[in-house]
Amino acid sequence: MQKLLNIFLLIFLISLPIYSQGTAGDQAKYEYRYLIDMPSAGILEKGVVGVTTEILPAGVLIAVIEAGVFENVSIGISYGGGNLIGSGKVDWYSWPGVAIRARVFNETTLMPAITLGFDSQGKGTYDEELNRYSIKSPGFFGAVSKNFDFLGYMSLHGTVNYSLEGNDGDNFIDVRAGVEKTLGSSFSLLVEYDFAFNDNNSDFGSGKGYLNAGIRWSIGTGFTLGFDLRDLLSNKTDTKNAADRSFKIEYIKNIF
Repeated sequence: MQKLLNIFLLIFLISLPIYSQGTAGDQAKYEYRYLIDMPSAGILEKGVVGVTTEILPAGVLIAVIEAGVFENVSIGISYGGGNLIGSGKVDWYSWPGVAIRARVFNETTLMPAITLGFDSQGKGTYDEELNRYSIKSPGFFGAVSKNFDFLGYMSLHGTVNYSLEGNDGDNFIDVRAGVEKTLGSSFSLLVEYDFAFNDNNSDFGSGKGYLNAGIRWSIGTGFTLGFDLRDLLSNKTDTKNAADRSFKIEYIKNIF
């Protein structure tokens, strides 16, 4: 597993030369596949490869490789672990995450884009006893996204999902909603709300849902930096902090 993560990081470092715009801002060349944690209807085009590294609290690092393999179909694989950033023993995830998504309806003037998919990669620390991540994986999901001209661009997103992480006795269909607003040519502001219908057990959530916000900055070459704040409503029962902070690095390139 460590070798797999090293491969992910090596691919990311090799991919640094700058050629084109990333996923944020008015001039974004590529679509978001996720806002912060919620899937969107975005998809990588055929022949496009994306590499993402995300650093979260507790020294968690997750690396993801995605590829557009067919028209409107993309796949991905991910892996990570806790205490990677820090000292002491690394708590590797038990299994890599896998993802697949298919665009079933392209966006038109009147209709949103619609995508169906599956993603088994959760985030944060992993509870071996309950077989769940602190941030549950989306599992099976359907997502809709619609773009509007509004002082640049504004995108509205909605997701319905069913996670397979249900050993905590709190498994249910979940609903999420989000918005992206571009801020000039290279920046975007992201806000999402997870109703957490599948994560409001008193051992984890207090029933407020999860409100997350983030900023994205395209610095070229499909190279985008991100900073996120999670759980602004302090829904989690195991923390006294107002929000978790995380950092994201994304690189996307058309290889054909």
